[in-house]
Amino acid sequence: MPSISGGSTGSVKGDIFSCHPAADPVFLREMSFDWPRMLWLLSLVPVLIAVYLRILTRQRRNAARYAGLVRVTDALGRGPRFRRHVPALLFLLAVAASVVALARPSATLMLPGFRGTVILSLDVSGSMRATDIKPTRMDAVKEAALTFVNEEPQGMRFGIVAFSGAAIVVQYPTTDKAQVRAAINRLTPQMYTAIGSGLLTALDAIFKKPFGEQVYTASTPLVPSPQDQEPPPVPPGSNTAAAIILLSDGQSNQGPDPLDAAEKAANLGVRVFTVGVGTAKGANINLDGFTFHAILDEPTLKKIALITRGRYFKATSTEELRGIYQSLGTRLGLEKQNTEITALFAAAAVVLFLLMGVLSILWFNRLL
Repeated sequence: MPSISGGSTGSVKGDIFSCHPAADPVFLREMSFDWPRMLWLLSLVPVLIAVYLRILTRQRRNAARYAGLVRVTDALGRGPRFRRHVPALLFLLAVAASVVALARPSATLMLPGFRGTVILSLDVSGSMRATDIKPTRMDAVKEAALTFVNEEPQGMRFGIVAFSGAAIVVQYPTTDKAQVRAAINRLTPQMYTAIGSGLLTALDAIFKKPFGEQVYTASTPLVPSPQDQEPPPVPPGSNTAAAIILLSDGQSNQGPDPLDAAEKAANLGVRVFTVGVGTAKGANINLDGFTFHAILDEPTLKKIALITRGRYFKATSTEELRGIYQSLGTRLGLEKQNTEITALFAAAAVVLFLLMGVLSILWFNRLL
């Protein structure tokens, strides 16, 4: 299995959203109600308990009074003593669940169906021709990206950014998977590596503003113009509606500083999940008659992930790369949502009422 790191190395099975402060697992503490006034009906539960206790007292008196005429077990019910109270307890729980359902509760839950924007920012530098990952790094990346897109649920918006010496939006975010697949298939290796440009162009694709469409170079100022001011900074990783998956196999040698670009993404709350492609030894690449050795810059990719509260993944084979994308897809399929859970309490009430009736019939040959 591939290793991942967000400041430390762990398993790829880690939740992609776990870098963000998680919701309290006891979701009842975060529960809210649309109709809270209905909760006053819970005061009926103590009343029902008092009525039940009064009935028990009356049964005992009658049993003692007519002990010579009827068996005590007929008056108090057959079976162990604890069984006598189980149907009543289930009834009270069902009533309480029904009242909570009437108040229309909502809670923060981790639910499937992420409906946001994911930008795949892919390195298409010349080193992607290397064959240390078969058939080539570029082909392996494209295959894994296509699998990732195909397996994601409908409704997620995908965008494709390609970066080499500069970066370009190959496909703006769309829910049309056919367009996304076509954009991935069009990718071909170019020259140089500009990781910072790949990050900033991915942010362009997400927000359209404040950056605007432009080619980022080393001299491009990262401070927006007065007429195009960016929003005030937010906590890193707080934007749950968008994410960037940045894949690179080399060292940044063009464009803005990748860590400056990562700071900008962090200020916008966008997480960047970085994927390093290649083996530890690197690879020799022959491009247009020139031979060079491509080395993966893992420290920079790890820092980008750490700054933005994302994760770093390393892929050294086609299988690992495919597994990483599958893991990313699984995690991106969940998000924290404030959801009405009335149906859960209503269902619980129905189940409790049915269970009460079944046990009453089985144990006491009567429904109530």
